[in-house]
Order: sequence, then C-alpha cells, then structure tokens
Amino acid sequence: MGIQNMPKVALVGCGLVGTSWSIVFGRAGYDVALFDPAHGAAAMSKQTVAKALPDLSTRGLLNGQTVQQVLDRLQPVDRLEDALSGSDYVQESAPERIGIKRQLYVDLDRLAPPSAVIASSTSALPASAFTEKLASRGRCLVAHPINPPHLVPLVELVPAPWTRPDVVERTEALMKSVRQSPIRLSREIDGFVVNRLQSAILAEAFKLVADDICGVGDIDAAVAEGLGMRWFFMGPMETIDLNAPGGVADYCDKLGPMYQELAKEQAAIRPWTKDLVGKIESQRRRFLPESQLAERRAWRDRCLAALAAAKREVGDEYGR
Repeated sequence: MGIQNMPKVALVGCGLVGTSWSIVFGRAGYDVALFDPAHGAAAMSKQTVAKALPDLSTRGLLNGQTVQQVLDRLQPVDRLEDALSGSDYVQESAPERIGIKRQLYVDLDRLAPPSAVIASSTSALPASAFTEKLASRGRCLVAHPINPPHLVPLVELVPAPWTRPDVVERTEALMKSVRQSPIRLSREIDGFVVNRLQSAILAEAFKLVADDICGVGDIDAAVAEGLGMRWFFMGPMETIDLNAPGGVADYCDKLGPMYQELAKEQAAIRPWTKDLVGKIESQRRRFLPESQLAERRAWRDRCLAALAAAKREVGDEYGR
C-alpha cells in the first residue's frame, strides 16, 4: 500500500506527544482520529492544537495548509474502535508503563484493520516487550519522536525481532511524506540512538558539576553557544569530518588519542545521588523558579518554531 492510499491516521493517547503528532499528520493532509481513554482528553487536545496553529501558520510551518484545514482533519472520538476503524496507520502515545501497553496492544491488534501499521511513541520500551504475544505482531514497531515532533522532525524507527521489513519501509515512507526525518535502527537497543547520545552528554555534565569544574549555566552555554551552533544543521560525524584539512581520518589521526584518553576517564559510572541532583536543582532554580517552568516551556516551543522555520529556509536555499 503506497502513501497515496493512506487517508486515515489513528492517534491513541492525547498527551503532549499525541497532540503534537496530530499537527504533524493534520498539516500533511491526513485525516486524523484522536482517542484517549481519559474523558474529554481528545477534545482538549484539539483545543490545544487550535491555540498553537496560528503561530505555526505565521512561520510557514503548516505546509501551505490553513489553520482551519488542519483543524477540520482532526476528529476526536470517544471509543477506541471508532478511532481505529478504517485506519491505515496507528501512532500510540500511551503512558510509559509496560502493563498499560501490553493490554492496549491486545486491543489495538484486535480492532485495527489487518493492514494497518501499529507504531509506538515510546522513548524507552522496546516493542518486543509488549507485542510478543500478538497474533499480528509483525506489523508493530517503535516510531519514537523527539518531543515535540511537530517542531523537531527526527523519528527513530526501531523494529522488534519480528517486525516485517515492509512495515519499517512503509513507516519510513509515511514519515518522509509528513516531513519528518526518520532514522532506521537495525535492531532494538536500550535507549535507542538519541537517548544514548544524550545520556553520554548528561553523564559528563553531571560529573563536571559534581567536581565543581563548572556550574549548570556553564554546561548549558557550552552546548547552546558552542556545540549546538554546529549541531543545529549538522551532526558530530560531519562536524569532525569538516574540522580537519584531510577529513575524518585526518581528524582521528590527530585527536583520536586525546579522545581515547578522555574516554578512559569518563568510563567510570557515577550515580546521580540525591545530593548531586539537589545541587543541580538548586542552581537551575536560581536561573528559573519552578513557578515559571510552564512559561519557559512555551518560550522553548516558540524558539523551536522559529528555528524549524529557519532550518527549512536554509535547507531550501543551501541544500541539506
């Protein structure tokens, strides 16, 4: 089944991630059913989208669609079977609890059309942990977005051992059709790719603060004003390839020994103790009181929207 024949997407779970997914699919022209077992959550999700769309439209992030066109494609429903009826693709964004997902997937497998792909937004649980006993487990996989997916396009496609290759291919094609940026993992691995990379940075950041080398503000500046300026439009592999006259081999020849020595030092695992977390929390609260977290998240999303628009413009002008 080609992308042109996929008219309906079912979103199961209407929290922050599910709501963001509805924008991704709605602005791409797909009919989207919204379901959440919590009473009123699906309708509330659409209301949240309605508030977000005008700014996205102003920034050119609705793919040429009007606010009303996107909203008209989003249909909250009260029953799971109504959301799944006629669906070609199911994006599940339920809570990260294995018991909930196992029971939910029994229902998804039973109610979704036999040809529908069933993908999970989970950021930590492998699909094999909650799909093993399903009759149609071969159509299940993880499609893990980076929150919020309507502003951050990367999606990690992680197959279970039994996921059919055509299911991964169809999901990859769908994600590209809605202007997301999918990456394909060959197999399941704890943390997938993005969380493993983030884990390595966080581990070192926590050590630097624990050893009083610098404070949390300095850590954030090192990434936001340093590494992040390059990583905004290219990854670490391309960064090192361009940072030496002879490319990556030249870079590794010159700096590889230094990085290997650092790796030996960094290999020692340190727990995130209560005292250390308290130290980091205290420093962060000096920058941002807890009462202002929600306001700052909104600021983050506005910045991401501006950056997403700029990245599209740069990509269109200079190539990717």
